[in-house]
Amino acid sequence: MNATATMAPAGPQYMRALERANKVRLARADLKRRVATGDVDVAEVIMQCPWQAESMTVADLLMSQRRWGESRCRKFLAMVPMSETKTIGSMTDRQRHTLARMLASAAGRRERAPLPGGELLAEPERDSSAGRRRGPRSGREPVLVGG
Repeated sequence: MNATATMAPAGPQYMRALERANKVRLARADLKRRVATGDVDVAEVIMQCPWQAESMTVADLLMSQRRWGESRCRKFLAMVPMSETKTIGSMTDRQRHTLARMLASAAGRRERAPLPGGELLAEPERDSSAGRRRGPRSGREPVLVGG
């Protein structure tokens, strides 16, 4: 009888688990950084579900976008309705498509459209210390910028 023995992987199990966790953590940090800079679209990540994002929560991914905090994320997911703790890997195809469509429509609303005559509406600056608007009009009316 010729028995063959299999070799156990090098190192104890906890070390392999730590290596795997670190690899996932670094890949997620890179993904979040690319989402924050706009290199990667959140809707694409949700639709493709790369290995880095499988166990990531939907809220964590949404909040990696610029100007997305807990409140905005919570309100957005309440429209679906979907739990903030739902992992991207556990989403159904229907949930993925719905969320991707909603993100695309939200992105379309954020872009400023030019007014007739080529003028753009500029929002008054916010005073970061008090959360109030600064400027001569104090945010009562939009300020026209341009020609």
